Amino acid sequence: MDIGTIHSIWTVLLFVSFFGIVWWAYGKKRKARFEEDANLVFADEQQSSENQGEDNK
Repeated sequence: MDIGTIHSIWTVLLFVSFFGIVWWAYGKKRKARFEEDANLVFADEQQSSENQGEDNK
């Protein structure tokens, strides 16, 4: 096996891995989970502001 064959195999392997990750990330099964995870930052801010309001009483 020469270096060109190894590079070709490596390129195909990375290409397949990339599309596997894209398929996993954009799968319909995971959409709800990712949307929930994306909103965690806002939920934390909302809890912080509620706690600050209670501290001022």
